[in-house]
Amino acid sequence: MQEDSPVQNENTPDTALPQRPQRTARRNRLIVLSAAALVALGLGGVAVATSGSDRPAPATVSLDAQARAEAANRADRSVRESSTPVTPSVSPTPSPTAVSASPTPTKTAAAKVKPKPKKTTKPTPAWVDPMPGAAVTSCYGQRWGTLHAGIDLALPSGTPIHAAAAGTVTQAGDASDGYGNSVFIDHGNGYLTHYAHQSRIAVTVGQKVKAGQVIGYEGATGDVTGPHLHFEVHQGMWNQIDPAPFMRAHGVDLGC
Repeated sequence: MQEDSPVQNENTPDTALPQRPQRTARRNRLIVLSAAALVALGLGGVAVATSGSDRPAPATVSLDAQARAEAANRADRSVRESSTPVTPSVSPTPSPTAVSASPTPTKTAAAKVKPKPKKTTKPTPAWVDPMPGAAVTSCYGQRWGTLHAGIDLALPSGTPIHAAAAGTVTQAGDASDGYGNSVFIDHGNGYLTHYAHQSRIAVTVGQKVKAGQVIGYEGATGDVTGPHLHFEVHQGMWNQIDPAPFMRAHGVDLGC
């Protein structure tokens, strides 16, 4: 094939001919730059492929991105430090004495207080034994040819003697006829009681006495063979009757 040769236009100025070498040089530079770019791209791909086996190439980081990364690292470090488990301190076991017992509930002043039961004293009967616990040494009746007009009750000398019932003392002193120191009590119902042979008298004439009240002490004054109480009951003065059935009728057993 015959190569086309450029046809020179008659109207073309003479200055147009020298431009051809410049166009050719420019084309050649473009070709070289294109080839260099292709080579660079090929080398870059090879570098990226080969760097995967070692470590990635450092990437260019802007200052703002670097500051955000450092802040994230600091935040991540604070989270790790705060999440570190802390071993709790073991508090000492309190001693048994350190534990205070629950107080025993106390009764308040408003609580109702149970009233204390009143002590009930057994009322003294109207008639009592003039010398409780004494032994009977002689009963009412005939003795040695004469009337023994009372009951003899024996305990150690000085034992208290009690009024058999309430009344008024009509005589206190030596009653003669071998009775020694005697006390007579009028009970106001037509009956009197007589307490003879006392060692000491504890009442006076006209004194009011109660049943069981001490009126004197056992002795051996008058005609006696030993200390004892000679006890009589009179239905009117000097009209002695058997004390045993009379006292029994009033709830007192003298043992005769």
